[in-house]
Amino acid sequence: MNNVLNQRRAGVLLHITSLPGHDRQGDLGQNAYYFVDFLQNCGVSVWQTLPLGMPHGDGSPYQCLSAHAGNPELISLDQLVQSGWLNFSDQGPVVRESREFDKSALVAQAYYGFLDRASKRDQEDFKQFCEAKAFWLDDFALFIVLRNEFDCKSWNHWPERYKERDPKALKEMERRLKREIDCIKFEQYVFYKQWMGLKRYANEKGVLLFGDVPIFVSYDSADVWANRAVFKLDESGEMRVVAGVPPDYFSANGQRWGNPHYDWNVLRQNGFHWWLKRMETQMELFDILRIDHFRGFEAAWEIPAHEETAINGAWAKAPGKELLQAINDELGAIALIAEDLGVITHEVEALRDEFELPGMKILHFAFGGNTDNPYLPSHYTKNCVVYTGTHDNDTTIGWVHKLSHQQKHFVYDYLGFPSIPLHWALMQAALSSVANLAVIPMQDILELDAEHRMNTPGTTSGNWNWRFQWCQLTDERAGKLAHLVALYDRKRA
Repeated sequence: MNNVLNQRRAGVLLHITSLPGHDRQGDLGQNAYYFVDFLQNCGVSVWQTLPLGMPHGDGSPYQCLSAHAGNPELISLDQLVQSGWLNFSDQGPVVRESREFDKSALVAQAYYGFLDRASKRDQEDFKQFCEAKAFWLDDFALFIVLRNEFDCKSWNHWPERYKERDPKALKEMERRLKREIDCIKFEQYVFYKQWMGLKRYANEKGVLLFGDVPIFVSYDSADVWANRAVFKLDESGEMRVVAGVPPDYFSANGQRWGNPHYDWNVLRQNGFHWWLKRMETQMELFDILRIDHFRGFEAAWEIPAHEETAINGAWAKAPGKELLQAINDELGAIALIAEDLGVITHEVEALRDEFELPGMKILHFAFGGNTDNPYLPSHYTKNCVVYTGTHDNDTTIGWVHKLSHQQKHFVYDYLGFPSIPLHWALMQAALSSVANLAVIPMQDILELDAEHRMNTPGTTSGNWNWRFQWCQLTDERAGKLAHLVALYDRKRA
């Protein structure tokens, strides 16, 4: 087990987009630094976010255009102004408060300011960044420019020569749109520079950054376009099978996610190179990583691409042991956490335990009425991560409101009929448990109801938009959190 995960710690779950601020969504500016200060003041030493990638139009950070690139919407324009590369002039605040400004256009404006006014040191830094990240950045920048050229259509609907990556056609496009390609690279440079600045600040304050790695990638992504052999595609580049989960108690049709499956034979033959580079990127950005849908490392549900539901699928084995060993050999004993929620087999548990990976415990799942429920704190071991709920759950207040009288009685009974509000009692149960890491969603700390949940699985609108305001974080709420963190020996210097 990684030493980082072998200590009692408290964490808070909050995506960057949920931070306060005057732009359309939270970013890597001053409010992110204020949030680190809040965590440090409360003795919280882990900040968990959702994936940082560049999403499609639905805003989901779990379906991104690249497994490596950061979301340029997270860039702080204020930092670009402070650097001297961007000049808003007097109209700037008006443009930003309209919430209709084009951030990419403003970052492009900053790029021209960078070319004119950046120091030689900064310009050399940008050059070195492009060289160091060329293994993914070159393909990504070209992919985004081509995607913009072809009305944001998926790459499999591009003209044939670009879809099939004809070298002559790509070279001509690189020549014709060099400035646009360089601007995309600058965008990624700024994102990485700002993120690493935040990471340094957090680490100096004793706060570790905890990220999330979706096991699958989006079909419409630079990764699939540039690495077709890694995925189960037919000769024309179309998916033969797609990912999902089979029917269960919650869904009679299962879930058809639509992501391409990996061709594990190809990956095994090249030493899992694509996965190792992906993990290398993420470990540069984060101190701790969660593998989303970890059970897919043992076996994943494959659905024929022509099927409209997930009913007619089959389990396909994956070389998880070989992959995790390759990651250990290449990157060392990095801090990994297995998202092992749902129906998990003995084989998945054995794979998780062989590599001593902490699994996840969700208190919202614990009170179904049976005392042998594995999510009840009385069944925890130290090597796990406990949450009240995750980004896919309702807020705890929303969850409590939906409990039946019988369920609510069981929760009260199990928790010793607490005199404090039930949502605080649940946070107390998480923090007092033996789990080495206890993570509380920010909505629970702010005592927010169901209207403030981040995501409702199975829906495609109204998600990923929640933000908090500093006025909601009263001294009383921050004080309660700090008290519980210290009381249950989770405070870290």
